[in-house]
Amino acid sequence: MNEHQPADPDAEQDVRELSTIPSVEVISRAAVMLMSAAAERLGLADEDPERSELRDLDEARRLITALAGLVTSSVEYLGPHAASMRDGLQALQKAFREASPHPDAPGAGPGEKYTGPVH
Repeated sequence: MNEHQPADPDAEQDVRELSTIPSVEVISRAAVMLMSAAAERLGLADEDPERSELRDLDEARRLITALAGLVTSSVEYLGPHAASMRDGLQALQKAFREASPHPDAPGAGPGEKYTGPVH
């Protein structure tokens, strides 16, 4: 194989395409993916979240915390999207608190070390 020839032409094309996407869009897409995954892990995609086979509060905690870190650290770049991202994050934090059989103390819930207490 020639050292100047890419090992995987499709991967090289994906990298080139990614480089054309504005950073705010990359951040927003990542946030939406984290939000969607957290909502699924909270069981919110099902009619009865408490009986959802997808419900996994430990996984939801991790996803919400990652989302909180991303949103909090990126808020200055999100422009008009910042408010909706924060609202979505806060809704997930509240849903987690409601779903938890033993709710965390204020300030100790998922992502609250980044966002402050959510009531």
